[in-house]
Amino acid sequence: MGGSHSRILHRSLRADLPTATHGSGPYLFDQAGRRYLDASGGAAVSCLGHSHLAVIEAVVNQIKSLPFAHTSFFTSEPAERLADFLMARAPRGLSRAAFVSGGSEAVETAIKLSRQYWLERGQPSRAWIVSRRLSFHGNTLGALSVGGHLARRERYLPYLLDKVEFISPCYAYRDRREGEPDEAYGLRAANELEAAIDRLQPDNVAAFIAEPIGGATAGCLMPAPGYFTRIREICDRTGVLFIADEIMCGMGRTGTLFACEQEGVAPDLVAIAKGLAAGYQPLGGVLVSDAIVRAIENGSGMLGTGHTYMGHAVACAAALAVQLAIEEEHLLDNVRRMGALLERRLRDRFGSHPHVGDIRGRGLFWALELVEDRATKKPFDPGLELYRRVKREALRQGLICYPSGGAFDGTCGDHILLAPPYIIDESHIEELVRLLSIGLDAALASLQQPAAARAGRKRPG
Repeated sequence: MGGSHSRILHRSLRADLPTATHGSGPYLFDQAGRRYLDASGGAAVSCLGHSHLAVIEAVVNQIKSLPFAHTSFFTSEPAERLADFLMARAPRGLSRAAFVSGGSEAVETAIKLSRQYWLERGQPSRAWIVSRRLSFHGNTLGALSVGGHLARRERYLPYLLDKVEFISPCYAYRDRREGEPDEAYGLRAANELEAAIDRLQPDNVAAFIAEPIGGATAGCLMPAPGYFTRIREICDRTGVLFIADEIMCGMGRTGTLFACEQEGVAPDLVAIAKGLAAGYQPLGGVLVSDAIVRAIENGSGMLGTGHTYMGHAVACAAALAVQLAIEEEHLLDNVRRMGALLERRLRDRFGSHPHVGDIRGRGLFWALELVEDRATKKPFDPGLELYRRVKREALRQGLICYPSGGAFDGTCGDHILLAPPYIIDESHIEELVRLLSIGLDAALASLQQPAAARAGRKRPG
């Protein structure tokens, strides 16, 4: 019950949402008994599916022993063990973890830590953050401030931070010149950061934030070879901190625990969430470099930010169980294997589709960019809201995917994001691609229907 009779302030006040009742593996079920293949993990969250017994048991046991203890008074065993687990596997130089309630809080914390670092170092002029257009880093005001998606920022512009500079994303499909080698394009895109820092003056810039693989707002934007190597070089030369937002692409989603591993770089701060606790509990985190930790230890000695539910014992117990399951069940091997199969099937089915301009991704993190014309890469009129049609028609078929708009310039441009759970097998891949094809074609066909007929369509019972 998600319509006018609900007392919940839903994301859409006009939607008639089905009521989810239970889940099993990669499937969710609603009150009417319909089954849905969760091909996006909600929003790249449910990486273990919906009924992993070891995780459920860990949550229940932790609630029985210690539901909550405020971190200004106590630490807890699950939080300490989770931090030890992550730091033993983290990119070089990272030494501490802070756990918060979700991805937006993780980004907020990373921004605050970058500011505190420079204050502890006696450089208060370093206040600017450089980010990328078409990025998304969360929905709190601070996270929106460093996010580069126009449509999500627009209504809140009067409240957003003003010391944020935006550069181009690494978007080969749109921005690589004809005949330009991938490496040359990556270098050219990365050098925009250097130009921005020089323009602002290095002594005024605190940090650069980027998703190693662009997520929700642009659809799996892949870094060109060498792009992040050059980014790291620029940050090292200018002293600017590098914040990697791995909230959507991290925690195994791309085939390694951290997405930046495959780029061969180590950030100064890494924001994680979503696949960290896989939806079994809400949890986000920030992994922090030893240099930042030492600056605070040798300075004020106090973390300048905090939240009530930091280091929540039950959430950390869930996340530890999730991460142990991924490792002990060798699920990253499955991510790589099934990811390769998913890529093949997507290219087989959509590689010559007249309205699929680009297919991109890594591991179990893929996107289709939709275009009105493949030759010119012209996006669809945003007024058509094609991405909403795709979501609706796919759901009719029993498929949960994650379409979004604004991939071209923050306002227009449609894409479909896929982020299925790490437990999927070949049969699920075949089902996913088949249902997506039906849903996409139905959404495109709906563009030709008269407006009155479209308005009269309702979700079947």
